[in-house]
Amino acid sequence: MRLYLRLAWRNIWRHRRRTLIVVLSIGLTMAGMMMYDGIMNGFQDGIYANAVKVLGGNIQIHASGYSDQADQLPLLSIPNDQAVVAAALAQPGVQAAARRINTGGLATDREGAFPVTIIGIEPDKELPVSLIAQHVSAGRYLNPDDQDVIFIGQGLASAMDIKVGDRISLVGRATHEQMRNRTMTVVGIYDVGLTDIEKRTIYVSLKEAQDLYGLNGQSTEVVVTLRKLGEESAVMAALRPSLNGYEITPWQTNYPDLQQAVESKNGVMYIFSVIILFIVGIGILNLLLMAVYERTREIGLMGALGMKPRQISTLFILEGVMMGMVGVVFGVALGVLFNAMLGQVGLDYSQFTSVTEYTALISGKIYPTLGLENLPLRSLTVLIIAVLASFYPAREAAQSEPATALHYV
Repeated sequence: MRLYLRLAWRNIWRHRRRTLIVVLSIGLTMAGMMMYDGIMNGFQDGIYANAVKVLGGNIQIHASGYSDQADQLPLLSIPNDQAVVAAALAQPGVQAAARRINTGGLATDREGAFPVTIIGIEPDKELPVSLIAQHVSAGRYLNPDDQDVIFIGQGLASAMDIKVGDRISLVGRATHEQMRNRTMTVVGIYDVGLTDIEKRTIYVSLKEAQDLYGLNGQSTEVVVTLRKLGEESAVMAALRPSLNGYEITPWQTNYPDLQQAVESKNGVMYIFSVIILFIVGIGILNLLLMAVYERTREIGLMGALGMKPRQISTLFILEGVMMGMVGVVFGVALGVLFNAMLGQVGLDYSQFTSVTEYTALISGKIYPTLGLENLPLRSLTVLIIAVLASFYPAREAAQSEPATALHYV
């Protein structure tokens, strides 16, 4: 086998122009997929990670039994919620963890009644990771000791025709299904570009929510924000031993619509990759087949010297594998270099923020990753394509008659 490897390596560099064309074709394919992966992961970090922050964290922790009533937003208090927060913050991938109270209700004024989700938050704990705090369009963000004030979205403000300083009635469901009504002052308005979320989500301080809904010193959920999207499984696995008896769920479970958007993006990426690989496979097949015809006399000479058809076929397949490996290495280097450079300057996608609802979360620029997330799979796929494209030319070479090939002009 060592002899075949040496012969194959020498053969691919005897015809440098053809080899460079094949290597360039494979390398550009590999680099193109890495660039695409890097940009798509940049989009994922720039859009979906921000969407998770707006919706309520990468991970949510509730008391046992919460999921059975999750659609009704039950006021099921978490036992020892401060210890839950401390356990979450002890994990290295966690950026923030905070207590919340989450219930349903109505916001009413002269324009009518609007169904809303009322969320009591710890403003100081969520401030470092809160996109709503970073997108205050009027007034101010909440303070921990705020009483009788409310923080609403631009969508709801427009629907109710209200502004900062106006007062609205807030009706919410307290414990034991009691309804609590309180008139509150709008202290601030946020605008994240997600009208549906802005229209149905309002915030009060946790202290206010505890007093209003009969949960003195308690909370109904702990939201955990991670430093990087995609690390939920590892953090959840680390938390479960110390939080036995609690329900720990990732954003994929809590926000199925967002998960569907991510899956759609991945589906488009997969189709795009398959199309490129198919085109490149045809190109490699054509180049290797031309190599067989150009080397007809050489193949005849190998047959005349005693090489069997199987050995000639093996030699051509090895040449295809080696060109594939060189192409993959070249493509990885090119893709990493491109993504590294682009990751420094970013891609300005602010003009596309109105394309879909979630693209409104783009904060000006997208910064691609290095594109190494799918590197093993991409490399293996490209190598398989190169090997498969080598089989037919290798078969053609093996079937050449030495006497006829030697007289080929």
